[in-house]
Amino acid sequence: MRVAVFSTKPYDRHFLDAANTSDCHELAYLEPRLTRETAALADGATAVCAFVNDALPVDVLRALAGWGIRLVALRCTGFNNVDLVAARKLGITVARVPEYSPHAVAEHAVALVLALNRNIHRAYARVREGNFALEGFLGFDMTGRTVGVIGTGRIGATFARILAGFGCTILAVDPAPDPACIAAGVRYVELSDLLASADIVSLHCPLTPATRHLIDQAALARMRRGAMLINTSRGAVIDTPAVIAALKAGHLGHLGLDVYEEEADLFFEDLSDKVIQDDVFARLLSFPNVLVTGHQAFFTADALHGIAGTTIANITGFERDGRAVHEISVEKLA
Repeated sequence: MRVAVFSTKPYDRHFLDAANTSDCHELAYLEPRLTRETAALADGATAVCAFVNDALPVDVLRALAGWGIRLVALRCTGFNNVDLVAARKLGITVARVPEYSPHAVAEHAVALVLALNRNIHRAYARVREGNFALEGFLGFDMTGRTVGVIGTGRIGATFARILAGFGCTILAVDPAPDPACIAAGVRYVELSDLLASADIVSLHCPLTPATRHLIDQAALARMRRGAMLINTSRGAVIDTPAVIAALKAGHLGHLGLDVYEEEADLFFEDLSDKVIQDDVFARLLSFPNVLVTGHQAFFTADALHGIAGTTIANITGFERDGRAVHEISVEKLA
């Protein structure tokens, strides 16, 4: 099967080629993101492989269907960038990678917590300039702190277990509480109670209509003054202007982000010789108590191996019997 693979980097090619044993699929690697303007590059393929910031609204899907595309294989977990209803009407199957290494994202979230708490990012720059003063670097012991975990799927549950190992009290919010988390001492509470009680709030929920801007002005007002907010899920789960206002007011103590609502025009590219045109993002970078990474939480060899293997399995399953291994069912999501 010929597959047009969008948004590819050298590491994508390395891991997908390794998973594509015996060259059973013809993978056409394309550097551009999948958009209305680049969709024509899929002409001649039977499937497209898309990543988290590729856009597949109805008009793009309609164009892909016109060129004979029958499968969209997402090499990511999230699928909010795809119009699933339109895909079904057009006869296009959509598959995803429902899970890979939960440790990759969970451990990155922990790294953001520790770096912000102990000012590792600022200390690195200061020491390189020969400045060994400690003023401004005062942190806190993790043990005894209360951590709120919003979303206890595999990543959130892994994050909770790691922080429990630091001696933290873990509160959680999830529409489907995990019995294993409960057995490990995690206490499920209402969102308002979690926000009011937690010293650290970490987001591990999918982006849905219910979670879009879940952390808005009202939610931030409920949080403890000086609390830390971590987001490694989806950028739009937080209302960024509201977060900036909370940082300016001194109400939000620390912010760690690996995702950003308008990241599509920024992340995964080298823009070091350009002026960032996104004023909201530029304002975020101006705070000393904010640490931003460019959607790299998933970026471990273990996770990329798993992502590539599942992606190829989805393509192979569809070619073999018309059903991808991890096909997204619109009916089950309704």
